[in-house]
Amino acid sequence: MKEQKTPYIIQSISEQHRCLGLPKPKHPMVSVFRFEQMNKMLELPEWYSLAFYCISIKKNFTGKVKYGQRFYDYDEGVMAFMSPNQLLSHMQNESSTSEGICLCFHPDFLNGYPLASTIKKYGFFSYETNEALHLSEEEEIVIDNILKNIELEYQSNIDHFSQDVIIAQIELILQYSNRFYNRQFITRKPANDEILIRLDNLLTACFNDEVALISGIPTVQFISEQLNISSSYLSDTLRSITGQTTQQHIHNKIIDRAKELLSNTNLTVSEISYQLGFEYPQSFNKLFKNKTNVSPLEFRNSFS
Repeated sequence: MKEQKTPYIIQSISEQHRCLGLPKPKHPMVSVFRFEQMNKMLELPEWYSLAFYCISIKKNFTGKVKYGQRFYDYDEGVMAFMSPNQLLSHMQNESSTSEGICLCFHPDFLNGYPLASTIKKYGFFSYETNEALHLSEEEEIVIDNILKNIELEYQSNIDHFSQDVIIAQIELILQYSNRFYNRQFITRKPANDEILIRLDNLLTACFNDEVALISGIPTVQFISEQLNISSSYLSDTLRSITGQTTQQHIHNKIIDRAKELLSNTNLTVSEISYQLGFEYPQSFNKLFKNKTNVSPLEFRNSFS
């Protein structure tokens, strides 16, 4: 068996500054730095993670980014979000001429504030790299100004209000990012339409030819892996264009297929539930009634 290597963990913001050749941070739990200030990049293992949150905007992004089956060119800043312990891959060939700005803050900095728990609602912290937020010039200016305010606050004399002000600014960044991601879901309509088509085709395949009878009901994780999209990004994308999550799309496909089998075959309700991947017919009956307000048997009898 191949040995699984444990990723290296950068434990503190001070350690990150040392790795990047940056001066010692002004604050032990929050830092804003610019990629142009980096003097070196210490050798890191192929896989590593950070013990803190990181929000960055990278400019002069070279190459193309793939959404669905299409590639897009971007001229403005690319904004990425990393949560603690998220597995990262060290890019040995990363350009040393990158420009941009980065905010890092330790989870302990949020203790005692509502943001310590509400930050988990921002799904973009679990998006993949190719699902980054692509900012317009105006959007980039908005975020850049907030980051400068954070930097100015912790570089000034620290008082009883400093932490309140910085956390309020972090919350503002997250709220703006939610707005900008919603804009991106709308403006990437061709890619989103393609995701919907691929999702529908995949779900159709899952519930045809008794595939579900063998493999069970497809999970959100399975669907996202098949579409090469993170589960959070997929659900957020679907919610923005259809108002429904991935799980709701799976349930809708189950009900559509169940209606076909109930109206066009002589299979019993139990046989249909097993064919659709349910371990217990009671679970199928409950889902069907929740979605249609009638039981599977009542639906079938309505045709007689």
